[in-house]
This record gives sequence, C-alpha cells and structure tokens, in this order.
Amino acid sequence: MGGNDQQAYDRGTSLFSPDGRIYQVEYAREAVSRGAPSVGVRTTDGVVFVAMSRASSTLMEAESIEKLHKLDDHLGTASAGHVADARQLIDLARRQSQGNRLRYGESVGVETLTKFVTDHIQENTQRGGTRPYGAALLIGGIDNGEPRLFAADPSGTPNEWKATVIGGGRQTIQEHLEDEWSEDLSLREGVELGIAALAAHEDDLDPSDLAVATITAEDGYRTVPGGEVTEAFEATGLADDAADDDVAGDEE
Repeated sequence: MGGNDQQAYDRGTSLFSPDGRIYQVEYAREAVSRGAPSVGVRTTDGVVFVAMSRASSTLMEAESIEKLHKLDDHLGTASAGHVADARQLIDLARRQSQGNRLRYGESVGVETLTKFVTDHIQENTQRGGTRPYGAALLIGGIDNGEPRLFAADPSGTPNEWKATVIGGGRQTIQEHLEDEWSEDLSLREGVELGIAALAAHEDDLDPSDLAVATITAEDGYRTVPGGEVTEAFEATGLADDAADDDVAGDEE
C-alpha cells in the first residue's frame, strides 16, 4: 500500500507528499541537470553567458543549437534542460519585455522580468492538468547602469547571483566559480572564467563547443564571434593543456 501512495503523490503535479515534497518539480530539476550546462557571470562591466553548445552529430548544423537568446537590447538569457520548454519561457519573456516598452515607453527591469517569468513557472506547480517546465533559465542584463544576474528553476524560484550555472555538472562548475570569482572581474576575465568553469567539468572542451554572449551598458546584448571565443579559450591556458596531453599521448 505504501508503494501505491508513493505513486499517487508521484503522479500529482500539485500535491505535496507527506514529507513536504512535490515529486514532479524534482523530476523537472533532474531534466535540467541532464542538459548541457550554461554559466552566467556578473562582472564590473556587464553580464557574461557561456554555454555548452556541442552538436550531437557531425551532420548537425552547429548554428541550429540555440542556448543563448536576446530578450531585449539590454537583456539576455541562457537555458538548460528541455529545449522546447525553454523556448516557451523565452518567448513569454520577449513578449513581456516588448509589451513593457509599448505600454510604458521604457525597458523592463531585469528583476521585474525575472519575477514575471518565475510567477508563470510557479503556476504550473499548483494547477492540475499541467506539468512543471523541464527547463531553467539564467536572465541577465543592465538595470539603471548596473549589471544583474538571476536564475529561475522549475519550481519558479528567482535568485540573484554573482556567478552561477544551470544544467549538468553543476557541483563541479559552481565550485570553480566560487573559488575564482571576484568583485573586480572585467568583462574579458568574466568570459575566461566562464570558459574555465565549463572546462572544470568537461575535459575535452573545444572553442567550437561554446556559445558566448555579453551584455553591457555600451553595447547591449552582443554575441561574441568565434574568433574572440578562441582567443579567450587560449588565454585560459586550456589550449596549452590540450597540446601537452597530445604530446604525452604521442610519447607513450
């Protein structure tokens, strides 16, 4: 009978179990943890997003893998988890951002937009007939000249961060961010930190596996070209480490 009770709470998207858990939300978090990681870093100049965007097949067009998205001139987001679920949340955020400009004649605040999205996410954890979103978002941008970074998980909880990660390898990547982040990081150093943090989880990381975007007060949302990503990758020393490993392998 205990097993049947467990299954009943397991199927319910809006029921607490006797120990205070909503299993469907926990399963949605597990779906996020199985996704490719995305890192967000707040720096003195702006916000940096670095995402793993490796193609699953040599026949897949790498440009079709979308992990980073522009929401507005001053806003961007990175996703992890179920791509289709993330797209729905990104479209919702874009509509809200555009609606704010039309209605009030000004750009929406980063925190305001984040809480609008997380309120929508939370509704799917308390209504029957729906399931939680199997995706998490990092939302970053410029608020009154100041960079801000938020994370939204499948429970609908908004948290502000200095640097964080969503997706797979969270523990290893977050530990690296906690060890290396500092208050005086420049934008370039933020890009290098994001790349190095992903490399702490992924041994055979290559610049072509990465998507990078920055958001600053001067340039707004900007997708970083591949050449600059390669330069930042080399600046971290990862390219030298890979070359040393290749030499060691040849000697063996």
